[in-house]
Amino acid sequence: REKGNRAMSHNPAPAISQVRRFGDVAVVDVQGDIDLSRSVEFQQTLLRILDEKPSRMVINLEAVPYMDSSGVASLVKVLSRARRANTLLVLASLSPRVKNLLEITRLDSVFKISANEQDALA
Repeated sequence: REKGNRAMSHNPAPAISQVRRFGDVAVVDVQGDIDLSRSVEFQQTLLRILDEKPSRMVINLEAVPYMDSSGVASLVKVLSRARRANTLLVLASLSPRVKNLLEITRLDSVFKISANEQDALA
């Protein structure tokens, strides 16, 4: 009976594990599933990083095995804000499931996607 509410009742770990800066470039390491229970915190943290006006923000999704539509919506909102701020937003190291989700929604043509962090920084 409680199983259905489990995801919403626990306090999930932060989605952003680390933010690394290289000059005016921010590299954001994300970990774990990005779903409804974590997408609001995920989005708010990314928007706070954007407020610092990096020239480029690389979102490293290597440690994200799963993302649902709320996570994708968060990325779209962050992309919109990044464009207004003239910040280049790059998604890097997508897992096959996350890459597939962006392809199905045709957002792979909207986002700049790099195979790995090194390419995203180049």
